[in-house]
Amino acid sequence: MEKVSEAQKEYRGGDSGVKYLFRGPHTDWGVILLKPGERLGGHYHNEVEETFFFLEGKAKIVIEGVEHTAVAGDAFRLIAPEKHAIFNDSDSDVKMVFIKYPYLPEDKVTF
Repeated sequence: MEKVSEAQKEYRGGDSGVKYLFRGPHTDWGVILLKPGERLGGHYHNEVEETFFFLEGKAKIVIEGVEHTAVAGDAFRLIAPEKHAIFNDSDSDVKMVFIKYPYLPEDKVTF
């Protein structure tokens, strides 16, 4: 058993970005906070499935070139190698949970 508190972890970008709560041995998961104007850059995975569950705010998620609006309560499951990016083009913060399976930390291709 492993227990963590989100408050004890830090965002990769200081006050926003990716915050891992668990890394391996089987899954990666955590939260992402995007402030207005921030984005999760375009990428895909060769083997990893990635799921996003939106907790707060409204964002634009682009999957395989198609734009979708994401609001609190929406979930998106992306199967490798679906290309994706997330943009906070609103005037409030966007917060989401992400889950990546299996744990393959090097399986990310940016574009």
